[in-house]
Amino acid sequence: MHRDTASHDVPIVIMTYYNPVFRMGLEKFCGLAKECLVDGVIVPDLPVEEAGDYKQAASKFGVDTIFLAAPSTSNERLSRIIEGSSGFLYLVSHFGVTGAQSAIEDSTIQLVKRVLPFTSGKIPLAVGFGVSKPEHVQRIVGAGADGVIVGSAFINLIKAHQENIDVLLKKLRSTASELKKATKNH
Repeated sequence: MHRDTASHDVPIVIMTYYNPVFRMGLEKFCGLAKECLVDGVIVPDLPVEEAGDYKQAASKFGVDTIFLAAPSTSNERLSRIIEGSSGFLYLVSHFGVTGAQSAIEDSTIQLVKRVLPFTSGKIPLAVGFGVSKPEHVQRIVGAGADGVIVGSAFINLIKAHQENIDVLLKKLRSTASELKKATKNH
């Protein structure tokens, strides 16, 4: 990830649909993102084949372009996605809708192992979609992923504790810490 370490030491990645980016203007959006200390952007509805102008603007401002790959992505398309990505590749761990899952399926581990030869030495591999527990993180990192993406678990905490900011911050901190500890020893 391109990172301005003088401003923050944790990479900041945002996710948005392409329409707001297009409406604002590619250079204006990417410039504003960089000004707001954004390191990378995920635009899930922007296919790599149509992203040339966006990637050029993002690169101009030092903002990584993070593409997603799904379990159904062919090896040929996966290679194109990896070639077009910077920062990391976001591997969607399973079909369906996102949300905290009770367990990580064996198919997710097999998927990580299928994609690793394509990303190895080229770009970090981060896996997400339903990851919510330390044991999920351990399995995914143990399979070889460089990172794990957790979203819904944090959103659920925010929803549950939005009325009490002190409790919310404590829960967010402890959950993040537990998940990060699960990456150790790998």
